[in-house]
Amino acid sequence: MRRRRFIGGLGGLVGAGLGLASMRGGAAWAAPGLLGEAREWQAVAAPEAGPAAQLLDVAAAGPDLAWAVGEESRSGSARGTALALVWDGTAWQRTDPGLSGHLGSVAASSDGRAWAVGTDTSGTARLLAGDGPTWRETDFPGRGAPGTSLAAVTTGPRGHVWVSGRNSDGSVLLHGHRGKWTWLEAPPATTTIPPYGIHRAPCGDVWVYGSELVARWDGAAWTMLPAPGGIRAGLTGLLPVARDDIWMTGYEYGIGGPPGKPPAVRLLHGDGTGWEYLKAPFGVGVLTGIVGDAQGRPDRISGWDFWDQTRAHYLRWDGTAWVSERGPVATTPVVINALATVPDSDGYWAVGTTSPPPSPTGQPRIER
Repeated sequence: MRRRRFIGGLGGLVGAGLGLASMRGGAAWAAPGLLGEAREWQAVAAPEAGPAAQLLDVAAAGPDLAWAVGEESRSGSARGTALALVWDGTAWQRTDPGLSGHLGSVAASSDGRAWAVGTDTSGTARLLAGDGPTWRETDFPGRGAPGTSLAAVTTGPRGHVWVSGRNSDGSVLLHGHRGKWTWLEAPPATTTIPPYGIHRAPCGDVWVYGSELVARWDGAAWTMLPAPGGIRAGLTGLLPVARDDIWMTGYEYGIGGPPGKPPAVRLLHGDGTGWEYLKAPFGVGVLTGIVGDAQGRPDRISGWDFWDQTRAHYLRWDGTAWVSERGPVATTPVVINALATVPDSDGYWAVGTTSPPPSPTGQPRIER
């Protein structure tokens, strides 16, 4: 999400799944395929939720374990209750995160644990640790203090966890390991808006990104990249194939909107010093996230297509270009907020909602 929300209510977007060759309760997972191989997306049953429900992010530990988070029972701009689901290899089930507000980002680790961040109804940042269907509150420096916010979470090997956000000292990256949490030094450039996105590259670099800041932490120092800019623009995903080969997704309203005007998609490619704007297969809507394959190469992008809202619009990298790949046609609108890969497989989970939020008719939407 996670991270960047767009249309005055069309909140979050992205996620989907297939996976490893196993059979459980009729759920089949495919073995890893070739780069650029097309797939047939399928809708997956989601538990019923309260009104104005939406899933904002999804993460998988493997074919038989995944989590999705979001919110339900929202009323206009007033937050409702955090929504959290778990996949057990057979079906998605509700879990109780014990939080009034919302969860906007979730990450999974290889040991079968999950981490989620969100905000309660008082505006206080919350950090939760998950173990299957169970969630517990986690303490961290600055918890509950003015100026502290948490936006997105990612994990690494050996129990390392990183969270993007901001504290009162201007730090934007929180690191956790074996129960110890530390805010890393602030980047050279100041930002008033917390970076709402985070990504850990296979090489170990941790990237944070937002409307004011794009930066890379290599474990010792920050490297600043130029922010793409734009008029009423937002970033929804980042994929660093290499330090000089970076993809970003998002949206831009431009002059004259909102309200009432749909955004234009943004697809950017960077070389570490600047950004090139590329034409996407569709132009009106939002690109909501991007994932790489097991080798870190470009793989899939999720999106919301303004002109065809009854199915998700995914983009697939065919080795030379991004091409369209469509989700199943639905009887409701399909708003995909988040996209995640499934480890040990060639699969994905995609999650969102069935009506542009905060519509009271919205229910969780899940595809794979």
